[in-house]
Amino acid sequence: MGREFVEIFDEWVHTYDDSVYGKDKEYEDVFVKYDEILQAVADLAISPVVEFGVGTGNLTEKLLARGLQVTGIEPNEAMRQVTAEKLPDLTLVDGDFLQFDDKIEAKTFVSTYAFHHLTDEEKAQAFRLYAEKLPAGGKVVFADTVFESLQAKQQKVDFEASRGYANLLEDLNREYYTTLPAMKELIEAAGFSVEFAQLNGYVWLINATKKSESGR
Repeated sequence: MGREFVEIFDEWVHTYDDSVYGKDKEYEDVFVKYDEILQAVADLAISPVVEFGVGTGNLTEKLLARGLQVTGIEPNEAMRQVTAEKLPDLTLVDGDFLQFDDKIEAKTFVSTYAFHHLTDEEKAQAFRLYAEKLPAGGKVVFADTVFESLQAKQQKVDFEASRGYANLLEDLNREYYTTLPAMKELIEAAGFSVEFAQLNGYVWLINATKKSESGR
């Protein structure tokens, strides 16, 4: 359920913002247009919003700036502490994509740079869960690394290996990055329509809307 990666952020919390804002050369391409990516997700959200993988609160700030009601869900205690200091009025709780307080109301689930912590089977389980909790017209808006095909993924792995980017290469080989066809299939199977838009060389915007029962 993605929890196997939680401890990685115990250390990364100290340099996470440096990485996402381009100060880590190895991850520079992954985070190109970072602010625009966050804003694209925030602009599509409908209140009330549940955000998974709050991290240091960068997306949260953009959601709150729009006047949206936000509940943050973050499995890493160190990240929760950082965000609680930055956004003391935010409702912030322990949880993850699959395990969270089912009493929390949402019309939109959002997340950036985190859904790849789930296997494809877990991603499908997550969307089935969101379909149960959202009203018709409710949204799931994620931005994450996705590849157009397995061949495209391997080409990216080979390219980063040629650059000697060992940490990024480890991430690409260790975590559960999927393909657009696989993502589309599991989202539609859960009862959503979905649109994809590429935001940089790694990241795609996933804009899913729950269909009405008659539209399924």
